[in-house]
Amino acid sequence: YTSGTTGFPKGAQLTHRGSVHNLMHMAFANAAAGAAAAAVAESGAVEIEPPKEVPPSAMVPTPLFHVTANNCVLHPLTFLGAKLVLMHKWDPGRALELIEREQVATFTGVPTMSRELLLHPDWETRDTSSLGSMGGGGAALQPDLVEKISKAKGAVQPSTGYGLTETHGIITAVGNIFFNLKPTSAGRIMPTFDYKVVDEDGNPVPDGERGEFCVKGPAVVKGYLNRPEATAEAIVDGYFSTGDIVYVDEDGFVHIVDRAKDMVLRGGENVYCAEVEAAIYEHPDIAEAAVFGVEDERLGEAVGVAIHLVPEATLDQAGLTAHLEPLLAKFKIPEHVWFLDEPLPQNANGKFLKRQLRESLTAG
Repeated sequence: YTSGTTGFPKGAQLTHRGSVHNLMHMAFANAAAGAAAAAVAESGAVEIEPPKEVPPSAMVPTPLFHVTANNCVLHPLTFLGAKLVLMHKWDPGRALELIEREQVATFTGVPTMSRELLLHPDWETRDTSSLGSMGGGGAALQPDLVEKISKAKGAVQPSTGYGLTETHGIITAVGNIFFNLKPTSAGRIMPTFDYKVVDEDGNPVPDGERGEFCVKGPAVVKGYLNRPEATAEAIVDGYFSTGDIVYVDEDGFVHIVDRAKDMVLRGGENVYCAEVEAAIYEHPDIAEAAVFGVEDERLGEAVGVAIHLVPEATLDQAGLTAHLEPLLAKFKIPEHVWFLDEPLPQNANGKFLKRQLRESLTAG
């Protein structure tokens, strides 16, 4: 089932064929990243740490009934006969303990989890030398997090994959040096997908322009269980409409701008939540931030944000605004700011529950 952070979950009908194609995509992405890193290292253009000689293994703290954990981690590790480390409930301190004890080579979670690991006080004292890769999917890795991972002790490499339940897993992937060179990218498109980027009328737009990402191929699901209308709306002429706003750069790398449904329409201006969140995360006091639309009588929607600060931080709304003014257009800066004492609510897959936040914070 889809995670349902912007609507009600739907039953996606996965197939054996689609799952096998995703397994091939995972193998292709890993091989391509390794070959590219080796070629760059051999050229001497950039100094790259050699791969760590540890047995393949991965930690996935998200549930196995989600496509990332099941198709993108469990399936490849089963194919390799490698170790999978699970967690009953996400806890960054416990995760670091398990990484040390089990000598985990790859950490795969949502960006908030990677950020919490790096900010945890035990990060500096636990032995994480086995870690060669940190990343995952579920949301875009903010550029500051890519940099934090790259500069973390032990030469950990950032990586991410972009995909959906409806595509059996990854559509794109990026890691190693390419992620550092293109930190806003989700990577290149896997070879068995055709794609197009379309405007609001469904017309294809040129590379470099923003539009909705649509993909076609054997890894697209059959449809939604007992939801023929939803299937017909999502899959047209074989192309699945992802609901994500992207652009494709001159090198073929996909850049996710935002969810089409996770966008604030403020006085006729489109404000992409991911762009605002990325700017907010550049402030060192921020532990978690979730941007969403707030009903406004004059503008239709205003920009709101819920924030959880790192311990001992003193940031207030005035300080946040001052931080954002050189980074964002004025209309994109949040007018409504809530600082919460507790971590922001997440679903089982680690995604912020923005609808719940909006309803609870704006009630009354």
